[in-house]
Amino acid sequence: MKALLGPQDALDVVENDYSESEGTGGLTYAQKDALKDLWKKEKKALFFIYQGVDESTFKKIANATTSKQAWEILQNFYKGADRVKKVRLQTLRKEFECLEMKKKESISDYFIRVQSVMNQLR
Repeated sequence: MKALLGPQDALDVVENDYSESEGTGGLTYAQKDALKDLWKKEKKALFFIYQGVDESTFKKIANATTSKQAWEILQNFYKGADRVKKVRLQTLRKEFECLEMKKKESISDYFIRVQSVMNQLR
């Protein structure tokens, strides 16, 4: 997702959460223009986040009003998936370390078992 947002100049907006200010009465024209540009970047970032997720994930972030909120929801959602991946990798590493050739097992059969574990690790 960062690869999608980076070239669009939207990553800074997502990471820093530029919220709209309540009153713009005392601002100069230059400050209003800068605020308008930030608002456009915010909407652009939220649009790209929406475009980068599938329908089931979109339902989780549909109520987010800022790109920062949507980003944090996605990070929390995928944090659990990262934990599952880490545990699975630890299990496969242990399995790889414990691989031994069984009695009456051919070399080709053993090699196939080793290749299977290596493919799963990748």
